[in-house]
Amino acid sequence: MANHSAPARILCIAGARPNFMKVAAVLAALRRRDGLMPILVHTGQHYDPQMSGQFFEELGLPAPDVNLEVGSGSHATQTAEIMARFDPVLERVAPACVLVVGDVNSTLACALVAAKRGVPLAHVEAGLRSYDRTMPEEINRVVTDQLADLLFTSETGALANLQREGIPAERVHFVGNVMVDTLLANAERAIPVAHTLATSGVEPARAAPFLEAGHPLLVTLHRPSNVDDPSTLQGLVAGLCDLARLRPMLFVLHPRSRARLEQAGLGEQLEAAGCVLLPPQGYLAMLGLQRHVSLVLTDSGGIQEETTALGIPCFTLRTTTERPVTVEEGTNQLVPPEPDAIRTAFGTFLKNGGKGAKRRPALWDGMAAERIATVLDHRFAGARCPSTDVSSFKGTPEP
Repeated sequence: MANHSAPARILCIAGARPNFMKVAAVLAALRRRDGLMPILVHTGQHYDPQMSGQFFEELGLPAPDVNLEVGSGSHATQTAEIMARFDPVLERVAPACVLVVGDVNSTLACALVAAKRGVPLAHVEAGLRSYDRTMPEEINRVVTDQLADLLFTSETGALANLQREGIPAERVHFVGNVMVDTLLANAERAIPVAHTLATSGVEPARAAPFLEAGHPLLVTLHRPSNVDDPSTLQGLVAGLCDLARLRPMLFVLHPRSRARLEQAGLGEQLEAAGCVLLPPQGYLAMLGLQRHVSLVLTDSGGIQEETTALGIPCFTLRTTTERPVTVEEGTNQLVPPEPDAIRTAFGTFLKNGGKGAKRRPALWDGMAAERIATVLDHRFAGARCPSTDVSSFKGTPEP
């Protein structure tokens, strides 16, 4: 029976943009449970206000109880620094459970610290696999799942992936997709495209071709495999330029992508072809853009899910995906990041209007976070925790 006078502390970790959308829904569901006390740790992996702070405001996330302020760095440096800063926080808070989401460096780093200290670990979005070990995120996923005590999956195929890796089925809970929870809760708050273009400094005459709903194209790219290799990036830009000459194209630039395009002088090629380059956008602006366009071209895992939930055709410019349900049941299509492949796929899109969703995948119904909260409530409500004043958790720990 839950001990309402001493709720169990659930230490929730967020560090990068995709984490914020996932943890927002989970935090809201946990706060509705008398037996649980969610405590938010922001690792600072994404520290730019456009990549972090804006999402807290738009999604109604509370100010982090702890901000590790790690910042950028190589995978090894960033992971090690998060571990070093998170360990004293974990010791001080003494939670009943650590909850991590997704597959970024923050996910793995905090999972390792929790496992070494013997604190139960819950992983939201467990069991996703691309089977491409060249992706750093794939390593993060596999290791985190091996360490986790509770594995919350978002699609039906994840259980088979985990069982192949020797994880007992009783540790796995199919709950649905928390990204979809956040999307459905905020769909009516999406920012109109006209407002996004105006606030991004696009002149009215330049913006006019992009205001016809269901016509423009939307591009996002950020994965190192696409933007860090000059030949791959050059090929992608060549293919995108051909598309931009046929349809109005908006390219929302991740800071990494902007830097690589500027270094290679490729941004000017895109603009010359008619593409409008936009700065990083908040969650509600991106939601508005996705709902407005005819096709999204991306390498983002989260956008594969969002476009499927919205019923918008999507080209994922990769050869593998860790979210196969978006291809099998959704609107997603894998397109190799090569100019000929992009041109061919787009030609087919112009003929048939793109791939429609067969159906919204199972349990993508806006209730995933509630299912997670139910499992955690049954497992941890009433767990004995030291009687520490929660206000003492505030602030940034010493490195």
